Amino acid sequence: MASVTSLSDSVQQHLASALSATLPEAAGADPLLRRSDRADFQANGILALAKKAKANPRELATQVVAQVAAGDVIKDVEVSGPGFLNITIADRAITENLAARYADETGRLGVPYAAHPGTTVIDYAQPNVAKEMHVGHLRSAVIGDAVVQLLEFTGENVVRRHHIGDWGTQFGMLIQYLDEHPHELDHKDAQVTGEEAMSNLDRLYKAARGKFDSDEEFKTRARRRVVDLQAGDPQTLAMWQKFVDESKIYFFSVFEKLDMEIQDPDIVGESGYNDMLADTCRMLEESGVAVRSEGALCVFFEDVKGPDGKPVPLIVQKSDGGYGYAATDLSAIRDRVFNLKASTLLYVVDARQALHFKMVFETARRAGWLNDDVKAHQLAFGTVLGKDGKPFKTRAGETVKLQDLLDEAVERATAVVREKAEKVGLTEQEITENGRYVGIGAVKYADLSTSAVRDYKFDLDQMVSLNGDTSVYLQYAYARVQSILRKAGEARPAAHPELELAPAERALGLHLDQFAETVLEVAADYEPHKLAAYLYQLASLLTTFYDQCPVLKADTAEQVENRLFLVDLTARTLHQGMALLGIRTPEKL
Repeated sequence: MASVTSLSDSVQQHLASALSATLPEAAGADPLLRRSDRADFQANGILALAKKAKANPRELATQVVAQVAAGDVIKDVEVSGPGFLNITIADRAITENLAARYADETGRLGVPYAAHPGTTVIDYAQPNVAKEMHVGHLRSAVIGDAVVQLLEFTGENVVRRHHIGDWGTQFGMLIQYLDEHPHELDHKDAQVTGEEAMSNLDRLYKAARGKFDSDEEFKTRARRRVVDLQAGDPQTLAMWQKFVDESKIYFFSVFEKLDMEIQDPDIVGESGYNDMLADTCRMLEESGVAVRSEGALCVFFEDVKGPDGKPVPLIVQKSDGGYGYAATDLSAIRDRVFNLKASTLLYVVDARQALHFKMVFETARRAGWLNDDVKAHQLAFGTVLGKDGKPFKTRAGETVKLQDLLDEAVERATAVVREKAEKVGLTEQEITENGRYVGIGAVKYADLSTSAVRDYKFDLDQMVSLNGDTSVYLQYAYARVQSILRKAGEARPAAHPELELAPAERALGLHLDQFAETVLEVAADYEPHKLAAYLYQLASLLTTFYDQCPVLKADTAEQVENRLFLVDLTARTLHQGMALLGIRTPEKL
């Protein structure tokens, strides 16, 4: 089915035609349509046009009104203030437009594909080998997954990349420590996998780090082990591969708990670019983009200076010949642009790394790897805070493990679901399943309903509340509609454009019609919090509608069918919108 023209687009077309007829030189002008408390839409571009034409704004607005063809779409238009146009949509137009969305057999609800899709390589969910994932990994994973869903839904070709930390000094340190302290990983430890294995590795990593920081001789041996790793020494490489494999099993278990799909081919860590590092450095040096400074290969920037006023360079290769993060990131850009044919590189990375990525992107531009046709963007995100407004920690002051946090969210949510289980007739299996959906949804929504660049407070009590801007509120709204549909008996949803709509019906219908433009805008700007805001308002309008407009006890059979149609379309929109945020909507709650 073709996409459905939104009511706002239809109004734009009518106004543009009226403007052109009134003021020929205004042909193609944007009437600047926006939502209004006084009417369905308000056009406020008349003022600028009048100024340009040296005309009286209110007189020009009156002339435009005379040219507007009221009827099929526009019920009424009136001049307001100094020259605004207040526009009211016809009830029939609202219902017919929604009926077209409802009839979309593709399930897209009339949402069009993006006009010019490309290939986006998105770098997100970047855990580290041999380390347990903590609350700091949450935002990159959740935001990145939502953006992936949105981009794919709008027709973009999306390539996922999980740039895991699987190379460098820490592995020489860990392997050397385990070689010298084999008793710290007994036979039983070697047999476990998943979370327990990762917990053991994390423990060993901390012990190795302590030894590395306090023992200069061990530090020297560990660094020699890094050289062995980079040279491909079989024993060292085998131990490293075991760490990577065990870590992946753990990563997959955490992502599965987050209800996120992660495929092994999508995981391309730092080690995946080893063979490109020397060439990257050679290309940068030969082109003059990078220069040698005190033995290191550096890129300098006029606007990046330290506290002493001296330039702070991006170090691509260290003076000892080792490669830093910049070399790996620049090699990844080369791979993504020239091998994966990306038109957009998107990095969902902590805001604290903004300077690093600014310098990396600028270096890639100077090298010609990024240009007007290939762009890179950091989707920076803020910090997860505790209720006290400080970075989220355990009572002992340690970083919160992501697995523990998710388990607690599911436990709290399951308790909330169980309270209403008997009333809605849930089985024990449904209680367990819904508890998982509600708990994980609560964690995701709390993150996604906040602008990525802002910090947010992690408050599980609020997250699993049935009241306020929470995923549970939205999930409950969806489940309420399913309950209504189950109780409808022989009555079926059907649009009746001939019916006059009550104010709450109009408000709900107009908001439903905005779904397509909201999705396209959110995907284009990488702002899932705007979709969350749209869905929360939709659920709120549904609540008002439910309170003011009886569905199954409406006055006529036609009104029953029309209201069933409205609530069913609302449920479908909630379901699709939540799915784009990576959140499930249970049928009963």
